[in-house]
Amino acid sequence: MKFFIDTANLAHIKEANDLGILDGVTTNPSLMAKEGIKGQENILKHYADICALVEGDVSAEVLSTDFNGMVEEGKKLAAIHKNIVVKVPMIKDGIKAIKWFTDNGIRTNCTLVFSAGQAILAAKAGATYVSPFIGRVDDSNWDGIVLIEQLSHIYSVQGFDTQILAASIRNALHIVRSAEAGAHVCTCPLDSILGLLKHPLTDIGLAKFLEDAKKM
Repeated sequence: MKFFIDTANLAHIKEANDLGILDGVTTNPSLMAKEGIKGQENILKHYADICALVEGDVSAEVLSTDFNGMVEEGKKLAAIHKNIVVKVPMIKDGIKAIKWFTDNGIRTNCTLVFSAGQAILAAKAGATYVSPFIGRVDDSNWDGIVLIEQLSHIYSVQGFDTQILAASIRNALHIVRSAEAGAHVCTCPLDSILGLLKHPLTDIGLAKFLEDAKKM
């Protein structure tokens, strides 16, 4: 399973990349706003800065909700760097745009996916990635991991090439369970990635080793 970090914070991206396990980055307008990135020119520059930090795919989201607007934005985003993946919302014009991008050699990430039906449409349109928001599914009293399992089964049976990108990750357990469920990619905040390092028995064991080492 690939590890993407879900942020627009360059320091967090660098820290995750320095671990040697980072495969890419996902962002969205909310994450850009959180970092104080405003205006199209600054946003495009920030995407270029992110691409300079990592070797893997970087999802850059369109802001338009109509077909023509998404296509025009997507072309500009894709021109920034070869690793840019255009992030498109799961709406009717979004599916049309994904098909256009697919036909024109531009890779896409279909975002805001909450059902198997939506994921099937995204795969049929040729999306490179589909992003089910498992944390938000959990918030609505459904099980986000069950959705990942369902998509993994459907994509395997139907032979879709689209990769399942588990998004809206809330904790380290979400990452583990997404891996078990068959997600190809997991995108998460830095805290969730670092959370995988933690276990009380590791801390206890290391403290004991260090204590014994002093006696040598």
